[in-house]
Amino acid sequence: MRWLAWTMLMAVAVGAGAAGLNSEFNPVRTHPHGSAATPLHAVIVKFRSESHSVQGAQVRPARDRIVPLIARTGLTLRAARPITDLLHAIRVQPAATGEPVAATLERLRADPEVEYAEVDQRRYPHATTPNDALFSEQWYLLQSSATTPSAVDAVTAWDTTTGGIGTTGATGIVIADLDTGVRFEHPDLQWAGSGGRLLPGYTFISQTFVANDGDAQDADASDPGDWVTQADSSQPECANLPAGSTFPIPSSWHGTRVSGLLGALSNNGTGIAGVTWSAWVLPVRVLGKCGGLDSDIVAGMLWAAGMPVSGVPNNPYPARIENMSLGGTGTCPQLYADVVGQLTAKGVLVVASAGNEGGPVDAPANCAGVAGVAGLRHAGTKVGYSSLGPQIALSAPAGNCPTGSPCTYPITTTFNQGTTTPGVDGYTDRVSNPNLGTSFSAPLVSGIAALMLAVNGNLTSAQLIARLKEGAQPFPQTSPGTVPAPPMCHVPTGPSDLQTSECICTLDGQTCGAGMASASGALNAALRPIAAVRVPASVAPGMNVTLDASGTSAACHHTIASYHWASDPAHPVTNSTGPSTAVTAPASGSFTVTLTVTDDAGKQDPATVTVGSAAVTGSAPATAGTNACLTAIAVPSPVTVSVSPATGSLQAGSGTTQSFTATVADTLNTQVTWQVNAIAGGSATVGTISSAGVYTVPAMVPSPATVTVTAISLADSTRSASAIVTITAAAATPPPTQAPASGGGGGGALDVLSLLALALAGLASALLGPYNSRWAASSHGR
Repeated sequence: MRWLAWTMLMAVAVGAGAAGLNSEFNPVRTHPHGSAATPLHAVIVKFRSESHSVQGAQVRPARDRIVPLIARTGLTLRAARPITDLLHAIRVQPAATGEPVAATLERLRADPEVEYAEVDQRRYPHATTPNDALFSEQWYLLQSSATTPSAVDAVTAWDTTTGGIGTTGATGIVIADLDTGVRFEHPDLQWAGSGGRLLPGYTFISQTFVANDGDAQDADASDPGDWVTQADSSQPECANLPAGSTFPIPSSWHGTRVSGLLGALSNNGTGIAGVTWSAWVLPVRVLGKCGGLDSDIVAGMLWAAGMPVSGVPNNPYPARIENMSLGGTGTCPQLYADVVGQLTAKGVLVVASAGNEGGPVDAPANCAGVAGVAGLRHAGTKVGYSSLGPQIALSAPAGNCPTGSPCTYPITTTFNQGTTTPGVDGYTDRVSNPNLGTSFSAPLVSGIAALMLAVNGNLTSAQLIARLKEGAQPFPQTSPGTVPAPPMCHVPTGPSDLQTSECICTLDGQTCGAGMASASGALNAALRPIAAVRVPASVAPGMNVTLDASGTSAACHHTIASYHWASDPAHPVTNSTGPSTAVTAPASGSFTVTLTVTDDAGKQDPATVTVGSAAVTGSAPATAGTNACLTAIAVPSPVTVSVSPATGSLQAGSGTTQSFTATVADTLNTQVTWQVNAIAGGSATVGTISSAGVYTVPAMVPSPATVTVTAISLADSTRSASAIVTITAAAATPPPTQAPASGGGGGGALDVLSLLALALAGLASALLGPYNSRWAASSHGR
């Protein structure tokens, strides 16, 4: 209660200053309202594009346009700086003292050379920097800097909004983590439906030894640990352990580490922040003691995407993204190629880690349609252990320790401290448990993809990969502090061509992908619309060919503002600005039609259509989809309550008690409140129950003579369990026992009243004896 009072006082203290005592308490940084009058007006001006009669003529220097503009409008120029060739920030003195900025804007906008003019308005941070205790160690989520250019800049993405939707994620997205399972009770993860992010999941491990939890495939995706003993090493499943292994090999808690990066509970004052703050995480357990089988892994892949798997209930929460921080050497097996193809057709993005061998990319990261992710050092160079090659889509931080221990640049995440079976939940650190590996590069990219879907749910897996690449930052071509300078990375020539030391990623996309993953860059790309063009199924020479772009889609809460069609003069389009147009199919050969769609925010997406004499093909889909804004996924509470014992019997008025125990599962809050016959704490009529579950019988038998004792979860008041207590009456008093008649043969016990009567009779006889004798003598003398 004292803590609550302190909190309420703080709310008043913080909120009252701006809005009074009834103000809602929102502990975020706010900005000033309004603007102070100043003698100079700060304005942004964009000039119209100039038309040139001579091809290749240069754009007039900015000063040649700004100075005449200022003269024409009667303003006085005080400062100017270019943003682009056409866009400039200027500071001007008004034409008249005290003239408002609106009048200055009106003067500028009226000029024929000005496309638009706006106030260069000051904006203030609406900071989304989370308050998680270990966020200061999460360098990899911060903005890119000279020291850590590989950081993915999640903080800028979190601060970006579109139509009021924050890009910390959306509850309409599920990310599946195919891994070792997870520790559901970790305070930074927890169960979905009871304040956490983890959906129920499933275990697809088919071997009991590998599953290590007493059985195999089942609905429990929790990680029991994957430690390996000396005896385990003789099992065929563990035949390929590294030489010189020290036993026991401790549990990795790998799935718990990856899940934390995908979606740890963020801005909750505890632990770390996840890349996404709202998306659900679906643990799919496919790895256990000494790894996992391809058959189990692909089953998990299909099930996670919502496809049926034999003998397993359908997944009620199909994933849009599957993170696979796993792999093995060799080319992509046809098995994986097939499954990935099925997932891609459903719009599911598969993100996989490159591998930690320093050689060719592992499978499944090397499969077509998969976003393979290589690992970077903090400096943006390839970390020595990361595999690499042309199959990589892009790269992300993997962790590195340039100065040994303590590790300077680990990928801090959720963890369990148990060396074998589960122990205390915690976090990786810089000394005893530094977190390193391409396993942790992949979930950073998966999380970024989830942020992209939060603003544009129509993006397909191929479009997500393309726009991840589009938003990536170029690799630095130096490595400050490394002496001698590291070599350039090269495409591995074979399995034995290992590059196990730092190297500089090439800019051709052949070694480390398109660039360094950037959440802010990818989000900006995701916000672009998606052009779509429907073309006829068949074409003949001279045929009128209709091209229909009405299936184009904008990002969530945006709309398409314009269409622009263009073709060469020999093959003109009938309508250059509508959602559809038409051209005439050529007698032979082909020509290209281009489409540019623009949304209400000025963002664009191009598409090309090749029109031939016999066919029409294009780069765009026929339709872009209708689900830009994803529907939130509701998750029912997983909380369960049980009460023991289930029954009891007590005697009324005896003062006896019965202790009940409530067990609450699938939540960290295991507290309950107790009721008797729906009365909190009970009553004198039905009996009372303490907060510890101790029931005291009433003095009288209630009607009816049975009462219901109920425990209600504090985590979820809709979840409860009950026990039945029967109240019996007190034992009745036995009736008096009659003295037996006198006579021969036996006797019996006399009660107190009988003894008293006999005593009185004896006393009376003694007192009356003399009188009786006289009476007898007198009678005889007559």
